[in-house]
Amino acid sequence: MTDKLIIFDTTLRDGEQSPGAAMTREKKIRIARQLEKLGVDVIEAGFAAASIGDFEAVKAVAETVRESTVCSLARASENDVRRAGEAIAPAKSGRIHTFIATSPIHMQHKLRMNEDQVVERAVQAVKWALEYTDDVEFSAEDAVRSDMDFLVRVFDAVIKAGARTMNVPDTVGYSIPAAWGERISQLIQRVPNSDKVIWSTHCHNDLGLAVANSLSAVLNGARQVECTINGLGERAGNAALEEIVMAVKTRRDIFNLDTRIDTTQIVPTSKLVSSITGYPVQPNKAIVGANAFAHESGIHQDGVLKHRETYEIMRAEDVGWNANKLTLGKLSGRNALRQRFASLNVEFASEEAFNAAFARFKELADRKLEIFDEDLQALVSDDVIAQVDEHYRLVSLRAHCETGILPVARVVMSIGGGLFDAEMQGGGPVDATFKAIEKIVHSGTELQLYSVNNITSGTDAQGEVTVRLAKAGRIVNGQGADTDIVVASAHAYLNALNKLHVSSERAHPQV
Repeated sequence: MTDKLIIFDTTLRDGEQSPGAAMTREKKIRIARQLEKLGVDVIEAGFAAASIGDFEAVKAVAETVRESTVCSLARASENDVRRAGEAIAPAKSGRIHTFIATSPIHMQHKLRMNEDQVVERAVQAVKWALEYTDDVEFSAEDAVRSDMDFLVRVFDAVIKAGARTMNVPDTVGYSIPAAWGERISQLIQRVPNSDKVIWSTHCHNDLGLAVANSLSAVLNGARQVECTINGLGERAGNAALEEIVMAVKTRRDIFNLDTRIDTTQIVPTSKLVSSITGYPVQPNKAIVGANAFAHESGIHQDGVLKHRETYEIMRAEDVGWNANKLTLGKLSGRNALRQRFASLNVEFASEEAFNAAFARFKELADRKLEIFDEDLQALVSDDVIAQVDEHYRLVSLRAHCETGILPVARVVMSIGGGLFDAEMQGGGPVDATFKAIEKIVHSGTELQLYSVNNITSGTDAQGEVTVRLAKAGRIVNGQGADTDIVVASAHAYLNALNKLHVSSERAHPQV
């Protein structure tokens, strides 16, 4: 008999705390649908008390998802818990995840509370949450640096109050596998009624040990792992869902556990999250990296050709590689495109919005022989799906680059319906393009990141550009895709400017 491991995905909450990765309601719904298709047990949809936008996004996910539990994070305060309860109310299965810091450094410097006050607040938060759902999870923030005796006391109290899941977080990524496994084991042994609840682990990757620590916790009794797609998350990220799941599946001889995950959906989910957040996946990333199943060494190639298992411990198709190779072209019709978007969990606000996407598809098909799912994902921005008017829009771009001559770019763009143009020189065509845009908009932003990745293979592949801009404490990622990398760069820059133009104040859940 095998036991079950609960997969708790926090891409929509902890993942979006990555710089510039904040997601709109529409983005969260798209990812949530794919997480449901993936088979995730719990989807942490956000932090409902952070803003009206976050509240509406969590509520929308709760209204949409039927097969997974929808969860909202809440600090141990009455307002947070009640906002979370209201947001998850439409869910078929809803959870409130409340937390409070338990380490001396957090209690003293952040909370300014003593141990008795922390326990009292934790218990009260659980009681507030139980007014909305019987599925309540409690986290002891910074458990890695908390006193063990105090952790036992806190968990004992919240179990008696009615919490059903005990989450033990390595909030700062400080632990190592042996120590983390021992901490989980000790808690399960020492906390009264520990067998009546699910023990969970949530590890950050500051030392590159999030997955190792999570698996160590599982080996020592944890039956829920909190993780994110592609290991997304603030600072160095969280434990990567795809690595946790495939480690457990591949080494069943050690873990003897099952999950609900449909592993063939791992790569499609990874690509969707990457395209929406603007965080590319490194080629040598385990499971979902482009090189994860590539063999360069002649010895390896020879071995794999003779018998795959000589060098491959998993099959590429088992995690979704090559699973979505149905191609479209310029002769493909509206119905074929509509069905393909539906299979990718892309819905449009109106027929006019779909018509706009179809027009973009036809334009791309004239320049590219075959269009893959990855191209379609890049084709549809939030503006296209919801048919939102863009404040900044590229009208035309002419860039000239010649050996021995300083590159120059001329940009014509629309701002609030009015046309403006500028021409500038730069160190390259992209630099010249950005300078021309700035000559028009005078945004006062700081360019923090410029990244280019090919979406598919081939010389006619679209290039996907990510631009990260910062201004007045706000950080946004802009994305653009085109077979012309200079045009893609301009779209990405203007996409970031449009995000900055729309006010989106959010409270950080740790503050």
